[in-house]
Amino acid sequence: MFQPDLEAMPAEERRALQDERLAALLERLRSSSTEYWRGKLAGVDADGIEAVPFTTKAELRDAYPFGTLAVGLERTVRVHASSGTRGKALVVAYTAADIELFAQVVARALACAGARQSDVLHVAYGYGLFTGGLGFHYGGELLGATVVPASGGNAGLQLELMADLGANGLACTPSFARLLAERAAEAGVAGTIPLRYGLFGAEPWSEAMREKLERAWGIDACDVYGLSEVIGPGVAAECREAKGALHVFDDHFLPEIVHPETGRAVAAGERGELVLTTLTPEAFPVLRYRTGDVSSFVEGPCPCGRTHRRIARFSGRVDDMLVVRGINVFPSEIEAVVLDDAALGGQYAIVVDRRTPLPELEVHVETEGPVEHLEERLETRLRLRVQVVACAPGSLPRTETGKAKRVFERLDDTEPW
Repeated sequence: MFQPDLEAMPAEERRALQDERLAALLERLRSSSTEYWRGKLAGVDADGIEAVPFTTKAELRDAYPFGTLAVGLERTVRVHASSGTRGKALVVAYTAADIELFAQVVARALACAGARQSDVLHVAYGYGLFTGGLGFHYGGELLGATVVPASGGNAGLQLELMADLGANGLACTPSFARLLAERAAEAGVAGTIPLRYGLFGAEPWSEAMREKLERAWGIDACDVYGLSEVIGPGVAAECREAKGALHVFDDHFLPEIVHPETGRAVAAGERGELVLTTLTPEAFPVLRYRTGDVSSFVEGPCPCGRTHRRIARFSGRVDDMLVVRGINVFPSEIEAVVLDDAALGGQYAIVVDRRTPLPELEVHVETEGPVEHLEERLETRLRLRVQVVACAPGSLPRTETGKAKRVFERLDDTEPW
């Protein structure tokens, strides 16, 4: 553990710390001179989280760029921004204390995956306004590792650096890790890179993808979660001892799981929308922020000894769900089936064909073999007829920078990518 006194804190002590920090946050925001916070907390007198209204991304966009700042702009030292893939980008500001906090929670995430002070950490997340690159850079340095700021793209150079510098850890999107594995196998250099672990996030990925990454690299592949609105990566992370659930660093980020439609807390173990409240960030706090990510709480102690509240790996996003002929489909369900097939590579594309009144679902995969068995397995999993299209190896689009695009719409007779 990076901060064992905090990460293994008894649950009762952490609940008291959460209550104390939440009360202090609400008091600070009530006295803020910012119009947004005065309106947000008007009439909220109690300090309990249930009394606070939800926050949505649309609400934050309306306050662009600095309308939700809880400190003077002169106290901020950096800004990042969301990708803007679902609308206008959100600008997020940080104080010096926020940057220190950001590094601490990323260092925790690295330690969860097995990172050591003596490691070489290869960071292939994008640098710049995206939070991933600099987040892992500062977190790795705080841990004491030697950080290689490779950023995204140029797979050939990345592999050369990983081999020459002896990378022990890899931080990037899972799709880029898969692409690097493909290129390493083609070049015959995979065995020269001493990787032990990888932290992969910024896009959804399945257990089947984990198996392919771990088999290709011989590593522990761990999920890391974050979003720009809630500091960036390091909000939650898997530990290598109990993959499948993520520790939410809830001394800083208070989690709830609510029903996406009613907003009420779901029953124990039930899936719902993850809602987060930032307890300690200074410049850009959020109260009961609706992330849109679908998860559930995982009860019981973790063998790693950390006592944070755990959540299940995300099964999709509320707004990512495809509705095809009345059936709800999460892209992650399709990935789980495709990548579970040992005969297929890691590349696939989902196409919703909208040329007819009733849309059809296509799944394009790279294979030289038959696909009928895959159609059967997808239909069983999704309860929906699916057309599987076999493509030549290497023919589907690859993403070397940013998040992989997997879902496309076909509106005419041309290929949608």
